[in-house]
Amino acid sequence: MSAHLTTLQTHLESVLVDKIETSVIALGELTIEVAPQNWLEVATFLRDDSVSSFEQLIDICGVDYLTYGESEWDNSGSGFSRGVKREFSFDGSDDAVEAIEFEGKRFAVVTHLLSIKHNHRIRVKSYCDDNEFPMMDSVEGVWNVANWFEREAFDLFGIMFNNHPDLRRILTDYGFVGHPFRKDFPLIGHVDMRYDEELKRVIYEPVSIEDRTLVPRVIRTDQRFSPAVEGDE
Repeated sequence: MSAHLTTLQTHLESVLVDKIETSVIALGELTIEVAPQNWLEVATFLRDDSVSSFEQLIDICGVDYLTYGESEWDNSGSGFSRGVKREFSFDGSDDAVEAIEFEGKRFAVVTHLLSIKHNHRIRVKSYCDDNEFPMMDSVEGVWNVANWFEREAFDLFGIMFNNHPDLRRILTDYGFVGHPFRKDFPLIGHVDMRYDEELKRVIYEPVSIEDRTLVPRVIRTDQRFSPAVEGDE
């Protein structure tokens, strides 16, 4: 365990007594967890405090813990990701889709900070209180670079950032429906988008891709797994 990180951990725990919920050093990295209502205050302190001096924000990302710890290869073949249960029908009618219920806090926001002055790093995590409408205070006013990172977390996970100056999609189209990294989002999407030469604009159409299992098929060419060929000596 790095003595430098231990000193930093002790300092933060002594100053941010009631603001830090957990503080862990693992694999040579320091991670602290804070409540959403303390997110902005802690971020400002980490930047301005002379001991921490985290003047550089490296990354902000969203996390969906809906099926955390479950197998990545449990594929039902429905074309939907792991956040939904789908029952198949063979009479041509639409399949039934049911969202998986989740107890606890589903979404989290994680920041990775760097102190160029002291050459140390920290990870700060906070869980959104509302699973249906996850929200966190924007830290764009603390680190300007947070602007696009928060837009990305909003676009892909649907996490809202309070007081963000321009919270809109950044990777998907502005008319996109849903949030692709939520585990309840269909892998084939909701609609197809293409440019229409006659209308001279982008149009949306129902998805035309058939549901399919996306587990790769392994083809063995080893002769031990092939049937014997007649006439072979």
